[in-house]
Amino acid sequence: MTTQPLLFDEKVFIPADSHGTELQLRHRRLAQQTTFDASRTIIMMHGATYSSGSLFDIPLEGQSFMDYLALAGFDVWAMDARGYGGSSRPAAMNQPARENPPAVGAKQASADLATAIDYLLRHLALEQINLLGMSWGGSVTGYYTSQNNPQIRRLVLIAPQWLTPQSPLDPGGELGAWRLIDIPAVKSRWLRSVPQDKQPTLIPEGGFELWAERTLAEEPEQTLREQQKIKASNGPVQDTRDYWTKDSPLYDPEDIRVPLLLLHGEWDADIPVPLAQSWFLRATRTPEKTWIEIGEATHMMVLEKNRHQVYAETVRFLTKNGPETAV
Repeated sequence: MTTQPLLFDEKVFIPADSHGTELQLRHRRLAQQTTFDASRTIIMMHGATYSSGSLFDIPLEGQSFMDYLALAGFDVWAMDARGYGGSSRPAAMNQPARENPPAVGAKQASADLATAIDYLLRHLALEQINLLGMSWGGSVTGYYTSQNNPQIRRLVLIAPQWLTPQSPLDPGGELGAWRLIDIPAVKSRWLRSVPQDKQPTLIPEGGFELWAERTLAEEPEQTLREQQKIKASNGPVQDTRDYWTKDSPLYDPEDIRVPLLLLHGEWDADIPVPLAQSWFLRATRTPEKTWIEIGEATHMMVLEKNRHQVYAETVRFLTKNGPETAV
């Protein structure tokens, strides 16, 4: 009988660039391994609605994305932007939504990411780090990388946002600082593009319930937890109006000059194939780029039956020898 290696697990809180604001970093690595070089160090960035814990640290069938990377020999960090997970909430998110404009857009989240990366580079005595961003997190990490190429060794993007006539993230109407997400109702939206005969097996058995439990546990307001709801900042929704539906991108993929892996799911209704292709074709100055389409997978593929393909391709790309910077 094989014994599973022990993992070191901690949460680190660092000060953000705003007084009184703290950012949570989840940290996972092999317990017996304490030194890592840049090729084996990664920071992960969540999407528009759910935290890094909700996306990257749900132990489906006993193992999360973070666990997988740690077991593969990586020093794994996952950041929550302000307003998400264990990070501080902006004051606007503790007030009636309509009293404040949308909170925590991609530029603010990118500033938080910069704070976290600067901390890790100093703390770990590294000059570069690998970076992974999912969905809106792809906007945050893409924007950061386009301005800070020397700090990034390799970039993994999972279904990044791009120009579109209409975003499914935007419900329309006036936006306040935040919106409520009804967690039990998420499942039908999650599966909306999946063939009916494939829906029962897309999410591992008990996986949605575990995800819902862990996601609700991060909501700081007890009343909302009891109602099975969480607050999500509306900054990402405002981003769609300011950038992605206005043919005015937040950043240009052409400005990314590090090796790039784009992962996309066949059944992704949020970022359809033409959007992913359009983004990929604009990334003309990276020294190496790869697009991998994951079959029978949606926008939430990191939590589905084919998630191990996502995990394995990420490891394969990050451990690959090749050019590290554009010429």
